[in-house]
Amino acid sequence: MRNLPLILPLLLAGCVSTQPAMSPLPTASVTAKLETQPVATMEDAADDPAIWRDPANPAQSLIIGTDKRAGIHVYDLQGRQVGFTPSPRLNNVDLRDVGGSIGVLVAASDRQDLAQAQMALFRLDTSAKTLVPLVTLPVGPGEAYGMCLWQRASDKALFGFVVLKDGRIDQVAIDLNTAIPSGKVVRSMKLGTQSEGCVVDDRTGILYVAEEDVGLWKFDAAPDGANVPTAIAKADGKQIVMDAEGVALAPIGTDGGYVIVSSQGDNAYALYRLPDMKPDGRFRIAAGQFGSTEETDGIALMPGRFGPGYPSGLFVAQDGDNAPAAQNFKFVSWRDVVKAIGTGK
Repeated sequence: MRNLPLILPLLLAGCVSTQPAMSPLPTASVTAKLETQPVATMEDAADDPAIWRDPANPAQSLIIGTDKRAGIHVYDLQGRQVGFTPSPRLNNVDLRDVGGSIGVLVAASDRQDLAQAQMALFRLDTSAKTLVPLVTLPVGPGEAYGMCLWQRASDKALFGFVVLKDGRIDQVAIDLNTAIPSGKVVRSMKLGTQSEGCVVDDRTGILYVAEEDVGLWKFDAAPDGANVPTAIAKADGKQIVMDAEGVALAPIGTDGGYVIVSSQGDNAYALYRLPDMKPDGRFRIAAGQFGSTEETDGIALMPGRFGPGYPSGLFVAQDGDNAPAAQNFKFVSWRDVVKAIGTGK
């Protein structure tokens, strides 16, 4: 008992060290409009969302979300699960409307084989609101982690970028001109440490990648582009508190809009204004009717009207702590974010 005063400070110190650092910068607050049904797995399972906006009826748009323990979900704008495709070990997801017989192509990083990175391709049946498996493409040695697509503006050629856990990034040219899509690795790039989140600006051909403990980088997405990255933002405990996780992009006009990074270390999201990538505020999803978000992995953002609840865009964030239920995804009005950051509240 005489040693208790010595033991207690050590225990308290251990507790304090597990708490995330908090950025000293102003951080606005918004609340979620809705949330999805929880994924079926109680462990760390929900990971990354992607948004399909129905051009004919935006209120009928769909959200794709991965459960890295079980498969891939399809949700409606009310957060209801309307489709599910079993496919364990899918991590990040992205989509593009490629037209033709496929229509909306969904791609996900596949971690079933931790020694061999793969990319799983699906067709989104927008009428049945379900994902139809097409093929799983081999990529290269290593563990697949992040995933994003690029549809080149000049010729609509499609590429996938698979971010491996060790920081290697493999660029895959995806051929949709055959009955079963095929792929070929056309370039590899490398960041120094564990990386995951990525997004490509289809307009400018710039690839943005988050190196978790370091910060945000950009590459030329062209297959013959330079393999040397350009540093954009450091995870220095200010704009981004490590880990830097999910990355999303809202294109506005010819080269404007925003890039957003999940500042996982302090449960916030950092904005950068395009095209100059200057920091443009931070926000959190605070407690409300549908709860706050913590330790967000994947995020997605799309401008445009999605109905009265989302008049100028939709932001979707994975919630890493949705207790007592399993993890899920939260829906936020992009207008609320812009307004909150603009007023500093």
